Amino acid sequence: MDIKKTFETERLILKPTSENDAAFIFELLNSPKWLAFIGDRNVTSVESAKEYIKSRILPQFERLGYANYTVIRKSDQVKIGSCGLYDREGLDGVDIGFAFLPGYEGKGYGYEAANKIKNLAYDEFGIQEILAITAKNNHSSQKLLEKLGLKLNGTTRLPNEDEELLLYIIKKES
Repeated sequence: MDIKKTFETERLILKPTSENDAAFIFELLNSPKWLAFIGDRNVTSVESAKEYIKSRILPQFERLGYANYTVIRKSDQVKIGSCGLYDREGLDGVDIGFAFLPGYEGKGYGYEAANKIKNLAYDEFGIQEILAITAKNNHSSQKLLEKLGLKLNGTTRLPNEDEELLLYIIKKES
C-alpha cells in the first residue's frame, strides 16, 4: 500500500502529513479550539512540531497505511486543517478526527474532508467501523459527526485523562 498517497475532493487536497508541515502543525496545535477541545500537546516550536510529526504521525502511517492528512485548499494551496484516522490508545477501534484553523471553520471544509476520510476508511483501508470522540462542550464537532452519520454511543475516558468524552460510532453498511 502506498502510504504517501494523496486524495482530493472538489475543493480540497488531503496530503499525508509530513515534516514539511511542521510550521502549519505548530500553528494548528496551538489554535484556541485545539487547546480548548483537544488539549495541549506541548508543541512549543516548529522544531517540536517536527518531532511530534516524527514520533506521533509517521509511525502510524508506516504501521497502518493511514494517519493524519494535512488539508489544503485547492484554490490557493493554503493549508487549512487536518483530518485523519487514528489508532488511539484506549479506544477499541479506529477514530476519525479533524481540526481546522479558525479562519476556515463554518465553510463546509470539515465535512468535505471528513466525509472523504470516512469513505476512504471503508473503501481504501478496509475499516468496517469508525469511532469518534469529542468533548461534551464541542458542539460544532458533534454536529459534524452526526452529519457524517455517526451516532452517539455513550462516553469514554482515554488513559491518563480525567475528562469524560462523548463516544460516537458508525458501521459500514453492507
